[in-house]
Amino acid sequence: MSLYGLATVVVLVVLFLANAIRVLNEYERGVVFRLGRVIAAKGPGLILLIPVIDRMQKVSLRLVAADVPPQDVITRDNVSVKVNAVIYFRVVDPVKAVISVENYLYATSQLAQTTLRSVCGQAELDELLAEREKINAHLQDILDRHTDPWGIKVTVVELKHIDLPQEMQRAMARQAEAERERRAKVIHAEGEFQAADRLREAAQIIQENPMAMQLRYLQTLREIASENNSTTIFPVPSDLIRPFLSDPGTMTAKAKKESDNG
Repeated sequence: MSLYGLATVVVLVVLFLANAIRVLNEYERGVVFRLGRVIAAKGPGLILLIPVIDRMQKVSLRLVAADVPPQDVITRDNVSVKVNAVIYFRVVDPVKAVISVENYLYATSQLAQTTLRSVCGQAELDELLAEREKINAHLQDILDRHTDPWGIKVTVVELKHIDLPQEMQRAMARQAEAERERRAKVIHAEGEFQAADRLREAAQIIQENPMAMQLRYLQTLREIASENNSTTIFPVPSDLIRPFLSDPGTMTAKAKKESDNG
């Protein structure tokens, strides 16, 4: 064999091996088509193909995090909001992901957008804000059920942000403020009720023990005197000063009448 013939054989062998040998990573699988028919999903590692006859399409099995763009949603109580989310999914069946849908990434993203609008439109605003876990579980269930024929497993769906109109934000702020004022009034009224009940019990105890009033009187004087006050107030029973507050003429006629009777 001449030198040129040997070189030609070497070149053909190199070209054959270059087209026949494929190396797949641990997270990759190769769907092999032989004359247009699917043989199997091969990999990872070294894959041998028949040039011209076999064709391979790579599929990644890693978890994909896809951002769902903000969607204009009208809730069940007619409030216009913008909602965006993030969806986590991965390929579990490479053959289905290749032959069942043209582009599983694009198809899953579009399905997530339409499902997000549909599910959020069926919920009220309070439910959308307070029960996100329930909404997320419902979204995940719907998406997983629809993407299962494509060989896709949706693991998590999370609502990221709910954008409310400014008018609704101000209304919710007023509602929260009114709710806190209501709680404060209820707590204050409850405190007054408890204080009145304790005072009633204290009055009964003082009524049964008259000396308790004198002790309370002395304690009050001590509390007043303990402070740096220039004036000390002494409580005086009203019976002692009531005669001085009456009309002088009336007092004189009453005294005269008593002297006549005497």
